[in-house]
Amino acid sequence: MEVGAGDPKTPPGEGDYALNPLDLKGVAERTVCAEAQRPTWSGRLDFILATVGYAVGLGNVWRFPYLCYSSGGGAFMIPYFTMMILCGIPLLFMEFSIGQYTRLGPVHALAKICPLLKGVGLATVVISFVFSTYYNVLMSWALYYFFNSFGATLPWTSCNNTWNAVGNCSSGFAGNSTHLQSASQQFFDHSLLQKTSGIEESGGIRWDLFGYLILSWVIVYLCIFKGIKSTGKVVYFTAVFPYFVLFALLINNVQLPGAKNGILYFVTPVWGKLFEVKVWVNAAAQVFNSIGIAFGSMISMASYNKFSNNILRDALIVSITNSFTSILAGFVIFSAIGYMAHIHNLPVENIATGGPGLVFVVYPEVLSTMPVFQLWAPLFFFMLLCLGLDSQFANVEVAITFIKDEFGPQVQRFLKREELLTLAMCIVGFILGIPHVTKGGIYVFQLMDHYTAVVSLVFLAFFEIVAVCWIFGVPRLCLMVKRMHGKTPNIYFRVCWLLLSPLLVLCILIFSIVQYTPARYGKYTYPGWAEGVGWGVSLVSIVWIPLGAIQEICSHKGSLLQRLKTAIISTIDLDADDPLPEKQNLDNPASETLFTSVA
Repeated sequence: MEVGAGDPKTPPGEGDYALNPLDLKGVAERTVCAEAQRPTWSGRLDFILATVGYAVGLGNVWRFPYLCYSSGGGAFMIPYFTMMILCGIPLLFMEFSIGQYTRLGPVHALAKICPLLKGVGLATVVISFVFSTYYNVLMSWALYYFFNSFGATLPWTSCNNTWNAVGNCSSGFAGNSTHLQSASQQFFDHSLLQKTSGIEESGGIRWDLFGYLILSWVIVYLCIFKGIKSTGKVVYFTAVFPYFVLFALLINNVQLPGAKNGILYFVTPVWGKLFEVKVWVNAAAQVFNSIGIAFGSMISMASYNKFSNNILRDALIVSITNSFTSILAGFVIFSAIGYMAHIHNLPVENIATGGPGLVFVVYPEVLSTMPVFQLWAPLFFFMLLCLGLDSQFANVEVAITFIKDEFGPQVQRFLKREELLTLAMCIVGFILGIPHVTKGGIYVFQLMDHYTAVVSLVFLAFFEIVAVCWIFGVPRLCLMVKRMHGKTPNIYFRVCWLLLSPLLVLCILIFSIVQYTPARYGKYTYPGWAEGVGWGVSLVSIVWIPLGAIQEICSHKGSLLQRLKTAIISTIDLDADDPLPEKQNLDNPASETLFTSVA
């Protein structure tokens, strides 16, 4: 229940701030209706698997192993686990608490916590949906490789194909030769992408990828069209299956010659790297990207929990599983890279690479040389598909949750069933992803990923922490947790929320700005207009923060200082043990009292 003017439960000194900053009776009514009808996960395991599946994605396979070996090997574990303990776990627990207590998506939850920064919630929805439009392109690549891996020979193993540039094609890795490309690299560039010389030349649609993009969105739709009821069942397979493949690959890889050298290269500490600021920034960025802080997905998924669910346990499970998977993937990838280095008599560093190239260029080449490659290749790419799908489910669900919370009654007039709303969101996501499956699509993809996953994310994370930990306040956040768990978070979480997490994220934000580098794809440098487009993509999410603050300030009366004081007052009721009873009767006269007090 909202705390209103004249309400006997209004704490002393807060009666002057009884106006709801959203200040529309209709918004309150829609919110109550949405909350009362909100479904919950079928079981605790559904939520755990869904959040683990979202956190454990393709980045664990290609980004973490490369960051680890390029940022000090085993020494990288120190900044990584430091950032996980001081930022990752506390902020994940914070997002779970917000979603579960309010039972709202990130937009409405953050609007209630800090109306002045309500734009942060909308920004997280926007960045998640933008992310989903190009993340599914990776699924189309995985499908392309998957269906091309069933032949008697793998098509990326030879230089005798129509797409090969025979003059500079090497059947293995090119080593230090600057004019040669591996057959695997040419398959990626000329068969899969058919890439042009730059973003200026779109080259038309790649119809194979266009079809696979449709298929990937169809798969996503079929998995989420029933909301959490269908997603909760699908994740039992998609979240668990990749571990069977990773363990099977690890057992196979460690028996290959040269695997030991690859693993040693992966874990050998280079202690001098610990004194480089960039290594600590990389560690923090990996934690944020991997767990999904500031994407709104964790808030959204936690909003479907029962009020008393043990989210502290869940936050620890998700964080530990995510870190374990990253390290496991590192051993799998680098044992295979060591094997390739042994076969071609090359140093490991000549083969290891970062980004999509690690799983779509290097590892396919590794698979082609393995015994029983007809088994390992399809399994590997199917694993990639499962890893990507779990993350994609949550990205799309954030936008759907927002629309249901904000426009539920209006949408139902046009789309009678929730399945139609999900279908509409998938169609929009598919249309926005079409530029990525043109022949110049890889340049669009790299540009979008750089300005969405790097530039925008840390900015949003900082303002989310400011809104929750500093303006809403750690004491109130602790009270929310106490209402759900029966006990206050310990000193570790309180110190992290109040001091350590905000300051670390602020440092990351500052160094990200100071060390900013424009987007690049290999040796290709983007033209100025493309950089402008990239910043525009970044601002599509960031701009909602100042716009929301301006709208909130202008909606109140008085001096600027009075408006600011009013705009930072939370509208969350912290007195009730469960503010949203599952069987709330909307026809009860108490509802009318609520609407009157809010309005």
